[in-house]
Amino acid sequence: MAEKTTVARPYAQAIFDLAHSKGALRDWSNTLQLAAAVVADPQVQRLISHPRVRKEQIQSLILDVGGAGFSAEAKNFIKVLIENRRLGLLPEVAAQYELYRAEAERTITAEVVSAFPVSNEQQARIAAALKKRLGREVSLNCTVDGALLGGVIVRAGDLVIDGSIAGQLTKLANVLTHA
Repeated sequence: MAEKTTVARPYAQAIFDLAHSKGALRDWSNTLQLAAAVVADPQVQRLISHPRVRKEQIQSLILDVGGAGFSAEAKNFIKVLIENRRLGLLPEVAAQYELYRAEAERTITAEVVSAFPVSNEQQARIAAALKKRLGREVSLNCTVDGALLGGVIVRAGDLVIDGSIAGQLTKLANVLTHA
C-alpha cells in the first residue's frame, strides 16, 4: 500500500498544483472522486488488468462513463495515467489530492467514535477544542460503537485521543501486568 501511495504522490501533486493555480480545488476533488469510483469498480478493475484489452478501449470506457464530469484537462490526465499504466492508482491519487487540498484550505476531518450518539452541543465542543489545538477548521464524522462501553475516541490526522472506557481499561490492564 505504501508503494502505491508513493507512486501516486507526484500525480496528485501535479493535479493539485494545476487546480490550485486555477482556483479549481473543489472541481478537481469531484473529478478525481468520480474517476476513482469508476476505476474502483470490480468489473473495470478486471478490464484494466486484462492483457487483451487495449489502452484505447480502456480510455474510451473510462471517458464515456465519466462523460461531462471530465473536463478536457481531466481527460488528458486520465490518458496520461492510462499511457503510464497507472490508472489503477486513481483512488490513491484522489486520497493524496484531498490531503493536499485540506492542507491548503486549513481544514481537517476528525473521526469521532463513541459508545453513544454524540449530541450537536457535544459535537460543537469537540470541534471547537480540536480547532484550537490543531489550528484548522474541523468537520466531524461521528459513529457509534457500543463496544467502547463509554467515552469517545477521536482521530484527526496523526492525532488520536482515546477517552473510551475500553481504552482506559486496556491501559490499566497493561500497567497491572507490567508492574
